[in-house]
Amino acid sequence: MSEEKKYKVDSFNLDHTKVTAPFVRLAAHKVGAKGDVVTKFDVRFCQPNRQEMPTGAIHTLEHLVAEYIRDELPEQVIDFSPMGCRTGFYFTLWGEHTEEEIAAHLVNVLKKVAVWDKPVPATTEKECGNYLDHNLEGAKVWAQRWVDGITAKGWNCYK
Repeated sequence: MSEEKKYKVDSFNLDHTKVTAPFVRLAAHKVGAKGDVVTKFDVRFCQPNRQEMPTGAIHTLEHLVAEYIRDELPEQVIDFSPMGCRTGFYFTLWGEHTEEEIAAHLVNVLKKVAVWDKPVPATTEKECGNYLDHNLEGAKVWAQRWVDGITAKGWNCYK
């Protein structure tokens, strides 16, 4: 009988063959030495190993969501960053949060992204490390797919 390997990185221990995107999954809950609580979520847009977002679309989604999720959760957002596999994002916040709560806030932001008709924030050479690699139309498509999928399946569709 083979022993299952455990990695230090939570997402490496996730069985990517047993999840159904889109989803929000609590990936980590940490309590610091001074009692500070940090939660990290896996926000998956694509079915692992079946599809991935093009870099321009994921980059634009990162800019829009990272900027506007802070309107939804002021003083709580630490980071919203893309996964290297380009199937979703890691979302890290101060405090305790549920998957349902995070999904609801993301639905609000992604509905706005799906119809975005303003300039994408921070897309100049001075503001962005790869300012030429953005795709607003692609970001809008992925935002709408996520909203439609989450709404149809419910928040915890990874279970």
